[in-house]
Amino acid sequence: MSKLQKLWLTETIRLREEHTGALEDSETNRRVQVAGGDFVERLQHRALLLAERDGQLQALNHWRQGSRLALLAMLVFAVLSGIGLSVAALGDGLRPVNVFWALGSMLGLNLLMLLAWLLGLLFAGDSAGALGRLWLWLSEKLARDAQAAQLAPALLILLQRKRLSRWALGVMSNGFWLIALLSTLVSMLLLLATRRYGFVWESTILSGETFTALTQGIGALPALFGFSLPDAELIRISGDNVILSEAARQSWAGWLVGVLLVYGIIPRLALTLICWLLWSSGRAALKLDTSLPGYSLLRERLQPSSERIGVNDSAPESLHQPHSGHNANPSEEAVLMAIELDTQRQWPPSELPEGVRDAGVIDSREQRKRLLEQLTRFPPARLLIACDPRRSPDRGALSLLGELSRCAGATRIWLLPPPNGEALDSNRLSDWHTALDDLQLPYNDAAPLSWLEGAHDSE
Repeated sequence: MSKLQKLWLTETIRLREEHTGALEDSETNRRVQVAGGDFVERLQHRALLLAERDGQLQALNHWRQGSRLALLAMLVFAVLSGIGLSVAALGDGLRPVNVFWALGSMLGLNLLMLLAWLLGLLFAGDSAGALGRLWLWLSEKLARDAQAAQLAPALLILLQRKRLSRWALGVMSNGFWLIALLSTLVSMLLLLATRRYGFVWESTILSGETFTALTQGIGALPALFGFSLPDAELIRISGDNVILSEAARQSWAGWLVGVLLVYGIIPRLALTLICWLLWSSGRAALKLDTSLPGYSLLRERLQPSSERIGVNDSAPESLHQPHSGHNANPSEEAVLMAIELDTQRQWPPSELPEGVRDAGVIDSREQRKRLLEQLTRFPPARLLIACDPRRSPDRGALSLLGELSRCAGATRIWLLPPPNGEALDSNRLSDWHTALDDLQLPYNDAAPLSWLEGAHDSE
């Protein structure tokens, strides 16, 4: 795939996730992380894998085929339009040709569309224009793939970041009219070569001098390229009667051909080449905008900040030791809570004293954060924490106990008895006693509910 196609496919996947939600990509992300590369390369690799899995890659190929068919259809239409313009301008040769009607038929619509394109370029920014929208619509219809819905919007968004859509669609618009005018020129030369036309000009309110000045003014630039320019006498006489001389016919025919070439074909050719050069130079600078939310949310999943290869740092001389404490300005509240209890234990205890608030069981990081925020804002006078001594007193649990104790006026640990029919491991219970002694937190094997209720120590 080319660079443009990779960027296009990546942008398509981003738009799809914006409209339908995040895709299931756990396996894809693992494969991307193994493949490596910088963040942009990983985004493109992820998009390619998801597109292959979900059908966007096949839809892209169908869309490209449809776009080629749409261009071919527009090319055929441009050729037929050019032939129609020349036939409308010159007619069947049975009636004389009004030179200004012929000129308006060949160049009038082209000049209006050229003016509309230039105004759109100045004021509408990256507007696709009528021909651009027609091409995009035909491409999608001819693709006939439901997965191609985000392809056209993704392409326009990608190109608009470097303002390239105006030049890409400018090549198409000016190229269409260039083909149409070339077809007009060729078919007009064939008609002039095979039929005998007479040329006149007609007007009710304009004088012959006005037409003479207008005709010579328009023909002055083509005359510099060697095209014929009718003299003033020939122009004046042609307003009264059809001049049958060969010189007069050839002079008017050369004037029409020169005007069509200089004012129609050459400007369109120049604009097509300019748009193509600007498109080609800007296409190399295309890149993804990784600051978009759809991409920035993927950074941690595709390029984790905690990713490690081997041992990077030496072990510290000593590990951080958790410590307990107390809050110097507690309220009058008493709080009972538990950490990491299994579902077989009943909680809260049935004999919970009146006035004691049950803070529940803390099992997850979110619950821990929420409870610490509450206790920090409203520190209780007494805090009783129930622990299951069948679990090991790991550093995480001890650190949590120390942090909770610093949020209360006084803290006590309740080492719960085992369920009926079970016995505690004496070694593990000894580990709890040692750890809590080191943490300088008092503990009880029986429920110190009287202490919790009124600060009366039962020991």
